[in-house]
Order: sequence, then structure tokens, then C-alpha cells
Amino acid sequence: MSSSPLRPFEICPPLLNSSNPWATTEEDLKALYSCPHTGAVTTRTSLWSGFSQNSSTHQYTFFSSSLGHATADIDTSGAEGRGEARELQGSSLNTLGYSPIPFESYIAMLIRMNDAGLLNSPTPKPFIVSVTGTADDVGRCMQFLPPISAFCLYRCLKSYAYMAKTLYERKAGGLQLMMEINLSCPNIPDKPPPAYDSTSLVEYIIAVRKAKLLSESEKHPSLHVGIKTPPYTYTAQFRALIKALEASEIYDNCPISFITATNTLGSCLVLREDGKPALGSVSGEGIGGMAGEALHALSLGNVKTIRTMLDASKHAEIRKIAIIGIGGVSDAAGFARMRSVGAFAVGVGTALGREGIEVFSKITQGATLQ
Repeated sequence: MSSSPLRPFEICPPLLNSSNPWATTEEDLKALYSCPHTGAVTTRTSLWSGFSQNSSTHQYTFFSSSLGHATADIDTSGAEGRGEARELQGSSLNTLGYSPIPFESYIAMLIRMNDAGLLNSPTPKPFIVSVTGTADDVGRCMQFLPPISAFCLYRCLKSYAYMAKTLYERKAGGLQLMMEINLSCPNIPDKPPPAYDSTSLVEYIIAVRKAKLLSESEKHPSLHVGIKTPPYTYTAQFRALIKALEASEIYDNCPISFITATNTLGSCLVLREDGKPALGSVSGEGIGGMAGEALHALSLGNVKTIRTMLDASKHAEIRKIAIIGIGGVSDAAGFARMRSVGAFAVGVGTALGREGIEVFSKITQGATLQ
């Protein structure tokens, strides 16, 4: 008996949420899956052990670029500090890390939803499980030689194998899983995102290839895997990404099905009207990742540039890689712009946090979702 063939990469309609704090809990995921206007659901990025949150240092707020400062107080009564969504404040800043819910708990959560019949949709949609290594593991990848960086890469291999094995053993036919490797969180102190370094990218991609081969040898289903990239700002960074993808062709076909572009832009600071940082952070400086309207132009540029470079590759497998475009989309016009520059599907983050599930209905009104 051979493993199940890999289904075509499909998100229909081509609209989904990004990995963000509004896709953390089981209730969040149920609501996103039940929405008729989403074609896939992305979980918040998780670790094997779960991320330790502190509401005084892991926070988010919304702001208006034209106003120039934040106006909302931060509510620290919950697991993370939350700023109130206010009118005309379409950008966001966060000092968050990863999900407090461990990776295995997300898989158990999705299996439970499937077993309960909650995923019995006439048009089943995939869950994109967003994963990463711990901050220390990512740091080891960036700083040390292969014997230690292999420990970090093992986490990605282990995540993939666990997902494929679980689907096989549980025979969860209605559950479609994909994996997104988040290599671009800007909020881990002193640990630059691996997606900025071509050598680290190659190591991750090869690890994914090894995981796929291992799973296939054990007759487990093959899964689509993508990488989440940061907002690149100059040509050499884009070239490093394409170089890493093409280098993986040396070790057989590139195992990457999609690129999620982009994550938040790091090293950003929003102040309150009194000149103090709007957010608390581990460093105490309130510097974090920016998203929403203020990121839209840069995200469009990233999607356009990556799509153009992928299309110019001499490798057919590289040209097939899809892009999930994320960054500042909150309406039909933004959706159309993102699609026009080459996004296969469009993700929503800040606008979901501001407006809730209803934002997907708003986007689909007047948009062409083919």
C-alpha cells in the first residue's frame, strides 16, 4: 500500500486568516472554519512546548499612521496585553511571541473537531498549522555549526512527521492539514529571523524534504508545506530566498508548496501622546512588529517581487510555488491589489483583529474570488 498522493495546493475561495493572536483558541478556529468566506484556516504559530506569555511584555495595539501615536490604553487583565480597536486605526504593532498552546495540542484540537463532525463541510477547507522552533533553537541555528543547528531542524522534521502520522493512524478523512514554517518572527530578542539567511533557509528546506521522504516510506500521507517570510527591503534578500529554494533542487524536487509573504515588519515603535512607548516589551523599549495598513505597500512589493523571481526560475518546481499574500488587506480593493501582483490567496490579520469574522464578508462583497 502506497502513501496517499499529494492533493493539488488549493485554497477556495482564495481568502483566509494569517497566523495571528485571533486564531489562537479552539473557538477562534471553529469560527474561522465556519465562515463561508474563508477557503482555509491558519493557526497561530506554535511551539512544541507552548510559548510563555506575560501580559505586561507581550502586547498589541492599533494605531493610525496619519495620527502618529497610539490612543488606546492596554488591557493587561488577560493572557496578553490588548489595545482597543478604534475608528480609523487600521495599523497594528505587537510585541507578542508565539501561541501559548503547544503544537501537539493544536493537532489534538483539530482531530477533536473532526471527530465531532464540525468539519463536515460540502467544501472542506484545509487547516494550515503554523509552527516554528523555540527562540533558543532558532538562535542555535543562526549561531552554531550543523551538529547543533540539526537539533533545531529536527523540530520541523518532527512536526511534519507527527502531523502525517496522526492523519494516517486516526484515518481523519475530513481533516486536511498543511504546515507553515514561520521563519520570520521579529520579536525574539537577539535572534534574527532565519528567513533573512540563505544558508539557514536551505537547511530548513532540506529538513522538510527529509521529513516528506521519511513519511512516504512509512506510507503516511504527504502534506503541503510553506515558509513564512519577513518583509524584505532590498534585492539581495529576495535573491537569497530564491537561491535557497533553487539550492534545494540539488537534493531532489523542492518540497515547498507555498510562501506566505509577509510577516510583520520588525524594529517598529509607536508612542503614546505623552511620548512614552505604547506597548510593553521584553526589552522594555516597546519595539515590535508592525502590520496592517502601514505595511500594505511593502507587502505588495514583496509579493510582486517574489512572484516575478519564482516565475523566472529555470526549475519547474520553483515556478509552481504559490504565494499567500498578507499585509494590510481589509476590503475588496486591497484584496484585488494583492491578487493583481501575484498572490494565489490573500491572508488577513490586523483587520480580523479589528473587525472580527465579519471582515471576510466585507472583503468578498464586490471582490472577484476566482
